[in-house]
Amino acid sequence: MDKPLKYIWVNSAQQLIDVCAQARQQPAIALDTEFVRIRSYYPKLGLIQLFDGMQISLIDPLMIDDFSPFTELLADRRVMKVLHACSEDLDVFKHYFNQFPDPMLDTQIMAGFAGIGTSLGFAKLVNHYLGLELDKGASRTDWLARPLNETQLDYAAADVAYLLPCYQRLVDDLAQTPWQDAVKQECETLLAKRQITVNSDDAYKDITLAWTLNSAQLAILKVLAKWRVEEAQKRDLALNFIVKEQHLVQIAKTQPKHTASLLEFMHPNEVRIHGKKLLWLVEQGKAIPAENYPAPIVRLIDEAGYKQALKALQHHLARIQPENLAPELLASKRQLNQLFKWYKKGQNQEKLPELLIGWRRQYGLQLLEQ
Repeated sequence: MDKPLKYIWVNSAQQLIDVCAQARQQPAIALDTEFVRIRSYYPKLGLIQLFDGMQISLIDPLMIDDFSPFTELLADRRVMKVLHACSEDLDVFKHYFNQFPDPMLDTQIMAGFAGIGTSLGFAKLVNHYLGLELDKGASRTDWLARPLNETQLDYAAADVAYLLPCYQRLVDDLAQTPWQDAVKQECETLLAKRQITVNSDDAYKDITLAWTLNSAQLAILKVLAKWRVEEAQKRDLALNFIVKEQHLVQIAKTQPKHTASLLEFMHPNEVRIHGKKLLWLVEQGKAIPAENYPAPIVRLIDEAGYKQALKALQHHLARIQPENLAPELLASKRQLNQLFKWYKKGQNQEKLPELLIGWRRQYGLQLLEQ
C-alpha cells in the first residue's frame, strides 16, 4: 500500500448518526465486520467498517448503545451495500441488528461471474484490479480488545477502502457479460438462506454419523440434538462446548443408564455438568412411540442408481455448460445431488431444487431431459 489510509474512529451516538446520514446520500457503500467466534454460539462483534466513497468510518460497537441509524442504513433500499464473501457478516447483522443489508452485492460472487475466479479472496481481488498487495498480518486480531493498534486499524480500513473501487470495476466487467441478473439472484438467494431460522427439531439431521443409527436410536439422538442446540443458544456457547457431536451419537447408540458409562467415552467435565441431564434425555427418547420415530437417514451415496446418475448428470452438464462461466457456478456437486434427490423423492413442485429456480432453470430442465 502506497500511503496510509485516512479513517475516523466512531464511538459515539452522534458520530454514528452523522456517518450514517452521509452514507445514505451515496448510491453504494462498502461494509465489513470484524468479530470473534471461537467458543461462542453467536459471533461477538468487535468492529464495523464503512466506506461511503469519501470517508472510511471504523465504528466501535462496544461503545455505542443505539444502532438505529445504522440499522436504517442497512434497510435503505436506495443504497447498495457492497460486501465480500459476506456469509458470516450476514450472521452478525442478523444477530445484532435483526436487519440484513438490503440491497446487497457480494464481490466474491461478482468476481466468479466476471470470470476472475471462484471463491476469490479479497487480497487477490484487490491485486487483480488495483495492483496492490494487502498486508493480512492482522487477520488474527482479537477485535474485542481495546485499544486496537495502528496496524490493526489500517488492516480494518483497507477491507472497505479497496472494496468500493473493486466493486465499480466489477460492475463494468459484468456489463460485458450476460450474467448481471444471475449475480443479483445469487446475492438475493444468499440473503434468503441466512433468513432461515434454525429448527432445533431438525438438528439431529446435521450430525455427521446420524446415518449409522436405526430409527429407535435416531429418536434419542433427535431429543439430544434439540437440547444441545437450545442449550448452546441459551448459554451462547459453541455446540461442541456443550457436548461433542460424536458423544451424542455414542449416547444414542448405547443408551447408557449410569454416568459411569458416560465416563467411558466422555470428558469428566462434560459428565459432571451434563451427565444426569443426558441420562434423563435418553429416557425421554426411549419413551417415544415407535410410530413417531424419525425415518432412517439414507446417505445419497447409498441410494440405488446414484453413482450412475451423478456421472450422467456431470457428463450432460459438460455439454450444456456456457463457455464463459465456471462449471461450479452453474451446478455444484451439492446442487446436482439436490436435483437427484428431488427427482427420486417425487418431484415436489412446492420445493424445487436450486437447479430449477431462477437463471439456472433452463439448464436444470435440460439436465432432467437427459
